[in-house]
Amino acid sequence: MTLLGPAEIRDLADLLGIQPTKKLGQNFVIDANTVRRIVKAAGVVAGQSVVEIGPGLGSLTLGLLETGASVVAVEIDNRLADQLPVTVQLFHPDAPLTVITQDAMTVTELPGTPSSLVANLPYNISVPVLLHFLEYFPGIETGLVMVQAEVGQRIAAEPGSKIYGSPSIKSAWYGNWRTAGQVSRQVFWPVPNVDSILVRFDRAERPGTEEERLATFALVDAAFQQRRKMLRQSLSVVLGDSAAASARLEAAGIAPTARGEELTVRDFLAVARAKA
Repeated sequence: MTLLGPAEIRDLADLLGIQPTKKLGQNFVIDANTVRRIVKAAGVVAGQSVVEIGPGLGSLTLGLLETGASVVAVEIDNRLADQLPVTVQLFHPDAPLTVITQDAMTVTELPGTPSSLVANLPYNISVPVLLHFLEYFPGIETGLVMVQAEVGQRIAAEPGSKIYGSPSIKSAWYGNWRTAGQVSRQVFWPVPNVDSILVRFDRAERPGTEEERLATFALVDAAFQQRRKMLRQSLSVVLGDSAAASARLEAAGIAPTARGEELTVRDFLAVARAKA
């Protein structure tokens, strides 16, 4: 099966009158080898149902379909959404493709039960979109996303790291994350001014209920809004005052003088559950 190359990508963009914009994070992959590398790293196999967010002109979509998987593509741009089935039919006739023309952040239902998420995510919304899909679609068990290197490293960071923060902990609520390789800027059109990275995830059992998730995430947000402060200070915003925060932390077995970057998602959950 033939995948899209630089000439095809530019021809499609000209056909649709598309000038890639930073606002929509449109950087199209123009290298077939990179597409196949992403698909292989994602572990997509024949018969699997995959959801792709922001398929753009279809580079990655064709790579996923090449494996024999079916694809549900979520695309906010009407022009791109309308063209995608045409492109797929040309390169891979009658391939199992469903296109949803919608803002990914508003999608709460998907046809079938996709078990994997694979996407080249716009840099400005990558973390919110990931968390949204993991929250609403528990059937998504694995996935691979290409994101800005700095963002991907934060998602996969371990406690104690300087880049460990809110995205790391919130992502960890849903499963295990690891980086899966760098991606050259030169495989994109237009060439972005940031580096990209692949991040792989495998879902794990959620550590708590939905109510506990909301309470835990509120603590995480407070802790990292003032990440240099001790938790007894940063959490006083949501727990009442410094004394109340200290009492809750001690009840959870955590030192009030600790900082947010030292805690795992289960530590924050313990604070949410604790009774001072």
